[in-house]
Amino acid sequence: MGEKVTYRSNGGTGEGYLAVPAGGGPAPAVIVIQEWWGLAPHITGVADRFADHGFVALAPDLFHGMSAGEPDRAGRLLMGLAMDQAAREIAGAADMLVDRADTGDLVGAVGFSAGASLALWSATFSERIVATVGFYPVLPWERMRPQWTNYTGKSALVHCCETDGLADADGVRAVREAIEGAGGTVAVQDYPGTRQAFFNDDRPEVYDTPSAARAWARTIEHFRHTLKA
Repeated sequence: MGEKVTYRSNGGTGEGYLAVPAGGGPAPAVIVIQEWWGLAPHITGVADRFADHGFVALAPDLFHGMSAGEPDRAGRLLMGLAMDQAAREIAGAADMLVDRADTGDLVGAVGFSAGASLALWSATFSERIVATVGFYPVLPWERMRPQWTNYTGKSALVHCCETDGLADADGVRAVREAIEGAGGTVAVQDYPGTRQAFFNDDRPEVYDTPSAARAWARTIEHFRHTLKA
């Protein structure tokens, strides 16, 4: 189990959930970015899973204590999210992780749905974040104004569901072309027969056990290959 923490963020503060592996010692660091539901138990559970695999994981609370249990409220919270502020809080989370004695200088970021787009974006505004993973990203990039040239030497992994169009989705193709054009690397994995949120085991109507297991294994491998404590 992790704990709620407060950290510095561009002259202000951010809050989040921090999970640390047992036993101490050097560990790679990962930021876990929420879906539109907020800092829900599924997201803190993902942070705990990373800790179980030897990562220090921090999940920022981008909705500042607010959460949603139904789509209409979740949509309102997401539309009310100031992207520049979210970027500052994610960058602050990366700085906090690097400043810890038990981590290295490199940070990964993983996100889900709306948070997937934020995770992929994060490597463009934080020099600390060098590896990203996006599970079924959905947000339009126009709200984020990413400077893709900052991806030089960095890497991304995108998990695509069938209902979004898999790797042929316009947003996924745009991200791939932009990252590769900047000198970064990107891998795209398709999961045929899946729907949005296929990784979320709190949503049995869409959860897909074998696809979630494959995506998780690929995510852990991606971060272990790219991050050093």
